Amino acid sequence: MSTLLRFRPLTARSSVRPFTLNTHHQPDSAVSAQHAIYISNSTNPYFNLTLEDWLFRHKSPSDPLLLIYRDEPCVVIGRNQNPWKEVNFDALRWHPGVPFIRRRSGGGTVYHDLGNTNFSIHLPRTSFDRHLTAQIVLRAVRALGVATAALNERNDICVGADKVSGSAYKIVNKRAYHHGTMLISTRLDTLGDLLRPKDKDSMITRGVASVRSPVCNLQQYDTNITHEAFTAAVVNEFRKEYGVNEQPCIIHDTDDVKNVEYIRKGMAELPTWDWAYGQTPGFTHTINRAFPWGDVSAEIRAKHGVILDCSIKAVTSTSHGAVLEAFGQSFYIGKRYGFVENDEGAVNEVKQIADVKVWLRGAMS
Repeated sequence: MSTLLRFRPLTARSSVRPFTLNTHHQPDSAVSAQHAIYISNSTNPYFNLTLEDWLFRHKSPSDPLLLIYRDEPCVVIGRNQNPWKEVNFDALRWHPGVPFIRRRSGGGTVYHDLGNTNFSIHLPRTSFDRHLTAQIVLRAVRALGVATAALNERNDICVGADKVSGSAYKIVNKRAYHHGTMLISTRLDTLGDLLRPKDKDSMITRGVASVRSPVCNLQQYDTNITHEAFTAAVVNEFRKEYGVNEQPCIIHDTDDVKNVEYIRKGMAELPTWDWAYGQTPGFTHTINRAFPWGDVSAEIRAKHGVILDCSIKAVTSTSHGAVLEAFGQSFYIGKRYGFVENDEGAVNEVKQIADVKVWLRGAMS
């Protein structure tokens, strides 16, 4: 795999010319892994997440790389997370066109929109230090005039008690990356609505849970901070840190790029049920409901998005116990959690079963 650049030591920092993002930097017509700095002009989250993965897999393991991009509104969960535990699907339905996407790295759930800028720093595994890469972005924020910005114990960037940037990581045999968000002017009300799932406290999951933190935008401290200004600041700090002098490669999601086989397949995979839901670690959801005819408890156990067991018990009515227990085992096992259609088997259905169907469908949404 050929490269244009080699990893340079920290001593090269003073010789790098400052970079300013402007319209004179022409986009590349085809994608190549030979550059050190990439800025995506696409706002398609499926494209940008797949581009990031393509660069991670195709860049020389010995060379540093920076990718910066923004996305249209979407919710992005970590590779090992449970979407029902992380996303408020009721609120998501009130935002048509806003998808949730499972990314290929770990970490917690985040909200993307055009007021949020994403950065991704790729390095050889042997020299990867998440505190050092966080310091690069921190210096960029401080260079924009937010002097009180600091790192917390998780290497998130905070201003006071509020987080402006969260991070996630991926580490493989020879390569690692640190990627994160930077809240500049994002819709914090929408972020809050979509990332607060309802009535899922009793869901016990083997997946990674997000760490909830108060957040704020950089524009709360300086209204002149923009995506372009932040991008230029991060590029400058990255270039100084690694002695990179080349101009950024500007990427558009043109057909020739999207038709690269790996990118085409990756973009097609992300919205599929098998990837978005089918990668969910095992979990157990225990819920209770009082009906006019009696109290009911249900314990649903699922893995990879498929219901493995459903135990429904009548707590206060012994007359319905056997019927409900048999119904849970026969109707739900093997079905996709959250995608069970209530009209299945509805002919001559007793009221208690019909009521439980409606209840469980709502609980699994």
